[in-house]
Amino acid sequence: MRKLFADNLRKARQARGISQQRLAELVGLRRTYIGSVERDERNISIDNIKRIATALGLKAVNLLGRDKEC
Repeated sequence: MRKLFADNLRKARQARGISQQRLAELVGLRRTYIGSVERDERNISIDNIKRIATALGLKAVNLLGRDKEC
């Protein structure tokens, strides 16, 4: 599940042309945190999943599922 989220996050962020730094600023997290989540190195909280999804204009479920639109 963590790997799937990491892959979906990276794809969604890149599809929107948003850097890790900009996403971190939008969400109020550090760029290094966003990078470690995208590399599947970190166990992310549900609260942060929601914050990231909102910043990307998505529902959290879109970042957690296989058949979704990022």
